[in-house]
Amino acid sequence: MGTRAVRITGGRKSFRGHTVLSDIDFTVDEAEFVAILGRSGSGKTTLLRVLAGLETLTAGTLDWSDDTDAGRPHTGVVFQRPLLMPWLTVGENIGFGRRFAAHRAAFDRAYAQGLLDRFGLAGLADRYPDELSGGQAQRVAIIRAAAIRPRLLLLDEPFSALDPAVRGELQTWLAELTAELAITVVLVTHDVDEAIRLADRVVLLSETGRIGAQWSLTPDSTGSVVDRSDPVRRSDILANFGRQVGQKV
Repeated sequence: MGTRAVRITGGRKSFRGHTVLSDIDFTVDEAEFVAILGRSGSGKTTLLRVLAGLETLTAGTLDWSDDTDAGRPHTGVVFQRPLLMPWLTVGENIGFGRRFAAHRAAFDRAYAQGLLDRFGLAGLADRYPDELSGGQAQRVAIIRAAAIRPRLLLLDEPFSALDPAVRGELQTWLAELTAELAITVVLVTHDVDEAIRLADRVVLLSETGRIGAQWSLTPDSTGSVVDRSDPVRRSDILANFGRQVGQKV
């Protein structure tokens, strides 16, 4: 087990008396990629918003880092829609983070440009959002979040609106980006195959807003290689997810 990035203990979140998350005990280690899997209404986006600081727990505790003096890490967030500024070019959208005081110290224009170059977007720098495909726009949104040098990257179903071929291409691209930047990632998804393909660990939220099951996709203590294509594991996740094996997820 590595250094802890964040831990929620006994977490509960309610809205107007309706409990969305309940009895959440959830830990993410630094540089770990965790996928939160669940059906609509299971509370997975609410959990992400709690981690992002956009919501506060009704009960329970949220602690950052094994260092007791550490506060919330520098965080980047990407939502289902790219939310690019339509009056700014791609290059200007990437640089938008420097306008915020919380990001200004970490933002470096050369580093941001370097991300565009390294991850295949340099040719788009002068285009406006309405000149981009859906996949290109979502790549730009992710690079914009990465350009502020976050220690924690939160992704809320960023590929859900894309067709399967583009989604698969962007999953490969995201895996390469997050591995190279060595940042902690929490991805919300309802796609079992996406979770298996990308994550070090898959966490399933039940319809009652509780953690129902977890699966590790990293080598065990013996160093054994994990087979991400293992149909038995996929069947187990699907069964817990409450869907029939082979049905589109």
